[in-house]
Amino acid sequence: MSKVQAIPDGMHSLTPHLVCRDAAQAIDFYNRAFGAIERFRLPAPDGKLIHACVQIGDSQLFLVDEMPAMGALGPQALKGSPVTLHLQVEDADAVFARAVAAGATVTMPLADMFWGDRYGQLQDPFGHRWSVATHVRDLSPEQIRAAAAAAMR
Repeated sequence: MSKVQAIPDGMHSLTPHLVCRDAAQAIDFYNRAFGAIERFRLPAPDGKLIHACVQIGDSQLFLVDEMPAMGALGPQALKGSPVTLHLQVEDADAVFARAVAAGATVTMPLADMFWGDRYGQLQDPFGHRWSVATHVRDLSPEQIRAAAAAAMR
């Protein structure tokens, strides 16, 4: 009998698990915006998703429908979220444009940042915040500190 893997193939040590007002619509949006591939969904008898999983790049994202009786509330019910999901990609401009075309709202336009990334932020139609970045230049910690100080003057 073989040993069961504690961390299954395809999983990482940390996996975001989002509560969405309509998780099925969120799966469709994440497919259109970020190229998410649906791995599975588990609906309850009433059709609400009690668990779903999509893959974006090399990472998985879990989703569940809002279930107030269980304390599962999404950012729309909570009037915002303090969490930003970071997406590191090959082409931030293309991913950003795709997400906006799919319905995301720009909260911070893409720009070349002092730490060496092309970076911007979006909010998805379900209230979740996303940052999108492509690393465009390597900098030492000293160069980043100096650039940060110059940017804050």
